[in-house]
Amino acid sequence: MFNAMDLVVYSVATMLGLVIIGIIVLWFIQDVTQKKHSVLRNYPVIGRLRFIFERQGKYFRQYFFANDRDEMPFNRATRGWIYKNAKNKGSLIGFGSTNDLRQPGSIIFVNAAFPILEEDQLPTPPLIIGEGYCSHPFKAKSIINISGMSYGAISKPAVRALSLGAAQAGCWLNTGEGGLSPYHQEGECDLIMQIGTAKYGIRDENGNFSPKRAKELGKIVKAFEIKLSQGAKPGKGGMLPGSKIDHEIANIRGIPAHQDSISPNRHQDIDNIDELLDKIHYIRELTGRPVGIKTAIGGWHFINELCEIITKRGLEYAPDFITIDGGEGGSGAAPQTLFDHVSLPITEALPRVVDSLLESNLKKRIRVIAAGKLVTSADGAWALCAGADFVNTARGFMFSLGCIQALRCHLNTCPTGITTHDPRLQNGLVVEEKYLRVANYAKNVNKEINMIAHSCGLRHARELKREHVRIVETAGKSVALNILYPYPETTN
Repeated sequence: MFNAMDLVVYSVATMLGLVIIGIIVLWFIQDVTQKKHSVLRNYPVIGRLRFIFERQGKYFRQYFFANDRDEMPFNRATRGWIYKNAKNKGSLIGFGSTNDLRQPGSIIFVNAAFPILEEDQLPTPPLIIGEGYCSHPFKAKSIINISGMSYGAISKPAVRALSLGAAQAGCWLNTGEGGLSPYHQEGECDLIMQIGTAKYGIRDENGNFSPKRAKELGKIVKAFEIKLSQGAKPGKGGMLPGSKIDHEIANIRGIPAHQDSISPNRHQDIDNIDELLDKIHYIRELTGRPVGIKTAIGGWHFINELCEIITKRGLEYAPDFITIDGGEGGSGAAPQTLFDHVSLPITEALPRVVDSLLESNLKKRIRVIAAGKLVTSADGAWALCAGADFVNTARGFMFSLGCIQALRCHLNTCPTGITTHDPRLQNGLVVEEKYLRVANYAKNVNKEINMIAHSCGLRHARELKREHVRIVETAGKSVALNILYPYPETTN
C-alpha cells in the first residue's frame, strides 16, 4: 500500500514526466514548423544537440579537442565565418585571431599607412565579358559568383534558393554540366550554361552537340562554359548515381532515368587546341554569347600552347574567359586519389596562367575566373591580387544554404536537403529563408574584399595587385607575391 509520502513522490514524478513530455512535444512542433534551420526540420528535438555543441564547442575545445583551424576540408572557423555572413550577423570576433600567421601559405595583406578615407572609396566596377567579339557581351557585376553545381547533384530547393539569391545579390549562377533546369531560371539571375563532356541539356537524341538547342539556350543564358576538366577529378567525367536521377532530371539531361550517369572523361569532338578554338568560335557565332572554358591545370604546356595558337590564329578565336579550377576544388563525388593527388592547387595554378596571358598580351582579351576552395573574402582578395577578374565558389554557397559538411554529398542522404532527392530531407531546406542567406553571403564577401582593398590604400578591389599581398614561407618570414611570382615581360 502507498503511504502519503509515496503518493506525493509519485504525483511529483508524474507531473515532472508530463512536463518533460510536454516540452519535448512543444520542441518537436517548433522544430518541424520553423524555417530557418534545415537540421531541426529534418531531425526535430535531437537536432538541438548540434546547435548546443556548436555554441559551446569552442569553450570545450580549449581543453579537450583540436582548435577551430584543424578540421578538413573546411575548418570550423571558416564555416562559422560563412554562416555568420550568410545570416548577416557580421564577422566580428573578440580577443584575437585563431589563424596562425606563422604557417607556410598564410596570406598577409599589405596595409597602407594611410588607408583610403570613406569619402574616397569607390564601388567595384563591373567587367564586360566578350566585348567586341560577340553580339551579346555579358556585363558581370559581382566579384564572387556561384560555381557549377548541376541539378541532380544538388536538389530542387537548393537550385531554386541559389537562383533567387543570385538575382538579389547580382552575381551569376553556373548551371553545372547537368543542363539548364526551370529552377535555375526561377530567380531570373544571370546564368552561365556549362557544356560538359556528355553535352547534357545541349545534346540531340544521339548524344551529340545540338546547334538547335544551343541557339535556344542562347536566348536565355548570358554565356557558355566548355568544361574540359575540374579540380576534383581531372581526366574523369562527371558521376551521378542512378538513385538521384528521376524522370525530370533524366529529361533535362537527355538520358535514361534511374541509371548511373557517367560522362566521358573528355569531349569526344575536341581532340586538340585548334579544335577547341574552332568550337569556341562556332558556339559564339551560333549563339551570339560569350564562350569560355573551365580547366584544371597540371603544368604549363597547355596554357602556353593555348596562348601561342591564339596569337597565331587571331583574337576572335580566343575564349572570352578561362575558369581555372584548383586541385582542391570540387563539391561532388570523385575518386579520392584524384581529389588528393591530381592537378595543381589554385595558389600555384592561377598566377602561372595569368603570367602566360600577360606574356602573350591576352590578359585584357580573356577574363580569368579563379575557383578551388576560395570561400572567404581573404581568398577572393588574394585571387584578385594574383590576377583573377572573378571568383567562383560552390562549397561557399553550399555552406550559405546550411551545409554542415556531413560528407554525404554522393549518398543521397544529405541531412540539410542540399544534395539529396529524398523529399523528407529536402523539406528541411526552406527556399524563402535560404535564398536570403545566399544573397547575404555574396554581398558580404564582395563588401569585405573591398574592405581589404581600402586597408591596402586602394579605392576599390579591382586595384589589388600582387604587391598588396604577402605569402608566409616559413615561421617569421613572408614574401610579397610579386617577388614569388614576378610580373613577366610582355610581347610586342
